[in-house]
Amino acid sequence: MNRLQDKVAIITGGARGIGKATALLFAQEGARVILWDMLDAGEETARALRDQGFPAEFMKLSVTDPGILETAAQKVVQQYGKIDILINNAGITRDRSLLKMSHEEWQQVLDVNLTGVFNCTKAVVPYMVERKYGRIICTSSVVGITGNFGQTNYSATKAAIIGMVKTWAKELGKHNITANAVAPGFILTDMTDQIPEEVRDQSIAAIPLRRMGVPEDIAHAYLYLASDEASYVNGHTLSVNGGVA
Repeated sequence: MNRLQDKVAIITGGARGIGKATALLFAQEGARVILWDMLDAGEETARALRDQGFPAEFMKLSVTDPGILETAAQKVVQQYGKIDILINNAGITRDRSLLKMSHEEWQQVLDVNLTGVFNCTKAVVPYMVERKYGRIICTSSVVGITGNFGQTNYSATKAAIIGMVKTWAKELGKHNITANAVAPGFILTDMTDQIPEEVRDQSIAAIPLRRMGVPEDIAHAYLYLASDEASYVNGHTLSVNGGVA
């Protein structure tokens, strides 16, 4: 349908999983896709898109380094003239119960999942303000709403993102920039593959649809929020979780 025709989209954590599925869908919808990721697999994803005739580029970087991100955003604008869409999708887990969680495990997750979102948005927003257009979409999580055993750090970052997008919606709306979040539920990715089978089965049993989601489910939510159809959706968190309360 070309809902993102000629849009320039940066997708963090775009090497695999949800980010990879989003890159493919956005490319199919007409966007020029730039992947920001630390994993070398990002180049494979970009190459696969180019092999299908889609414009795609990979930049290897860490979302924890503000200076590198500012340089990368500047390069994107120099090459493509603008940045229309930012998908803050990069994230990590360091799961452990509160009594066992180290300060390092706490900080690692905050650095990537929360400060990383701030860093990327801070680097990109000035170019959106200049053009009076932008779509900022951040990845929250069902556990940012419900909490989850063993995920003090992860839940805290995902809850904080909900507050961040509400704040950015108020600050940036006057520049025709929307800020929203998607809160995925239990999605089949490399991250969830690490969960013990017994725990995974228990989680599926608690989902009204009785199945895990797939990366494409989240990619389509991102697509809606990035499209013109969602031009009046701002400061919202869209739950995509199969009906988990």
